[in-house]
Amino acid sequence: MFLFKRYLSLMEPYNLTGTFEFLLLGLSEDPELQPILFVLFLLIYLLTVLGNVLIILAISSDSQLHSPMYFFLYNLSLSDMGFSSTTIPKMLINMQTHDKSITFAACLTQVSFFFLFGGMDSLLLAVMAYDRWVAICHPLHYQVILSPHLCKCLVIVSFFISLVSSQVHCLMVSQLTFCTNMEISHFFCDVPELVKLACSDTTISDIVMFLLSILVGFLPASGIFYSYYKITASIFRVPSLLGKYKAFSTCGSHLTVVCLFYGTGIGVYLSSTVSSSSRESVVASVMYTMVVPMMNPFIYSLRNRDIKKALQKIFSKIS
Repeated sequence: MFLFKRYLSLMEPYNLTGTFEFLLLGLSEDPELQPILFVLFLLIYLLTVLGNVLIILAISSDSQLHSPMYFFLYNLSLSDMGFSSTTIPKMLINMQTHDKSITFAACLTQVSFFFLFGGMDSLLLAVMAYDRWVAICHPLHYQVILSPHLCKCLVIVSFFISLVSSQVHCLMVSQLTFCTNMEISHFFCDVPELVKLACSDTTISDIVMFLLSILVGFLPASGIFYSYYKITASIFRVPSLLGKYKAFSTCGSHLTVVCLFYGTGIGVYLSSTVSSSSRESVVASVMYTMVVPMMNPFIYSLRNRDIKKALQKIFSKIS
């Protein structure tokens, strides 16, 4: 009888005020792998920050890069740095201190910023696809259509939608109640994992997540697909092969980033739905939360002559 009462007391939902904490299990519990993972992810984070800072400096310092395409790339670099900074530093601190705990308040903060910057990435990629569509399909009206005022409005609207999405996610998590299992099989506070841990009814949470994924994921992806459908149709009407190559080469960097971002995001979704193992989803999450933000500046700088020239000017001034 005593054991039964003890079991019932353990199953009571935790009070979310006070010192409520989760345990982030991370990528591996093997102590021998921790130093290797720490160095690897520290390097990834430093490269991410360095690459995106260089892109921001290049665009800011060169007046020739003050165009709509580079204005959106500037904001994408800021978003990428924020996206990586939401998850990697906390993971590195946990590895260094051998403490896997994260407070509920810190978890909510992480959820908020994760969806803010993740949503910004998704929406900015859609805006950049629209930019390429106008540049290729309506080149004579490019400067008129994509005026500085419209560009700023597109970024502000993207930020506002992402902010609403992040706050709804944050509010949804704050309404969940949790019981005894406080272990998150991830390296950050991933909302689907938090919903799995909840001992309250999660039907509304599942519906909210589905609707927000449509708003911030499916709709921007559909916009990108439609933009490239129109771009492809326009390119095929170009008579010369060289003209087709030049037209499509202006989309190469953006298309590569889109494939990386949405490809890895879909991979995370499929791995979490097809496989019951959370570890496979964690490994897939590394790609779009760490590797993609690190690769973006290198993709744009290596494939873009204007960025290369601007970076060369910066390095020549330093030296």
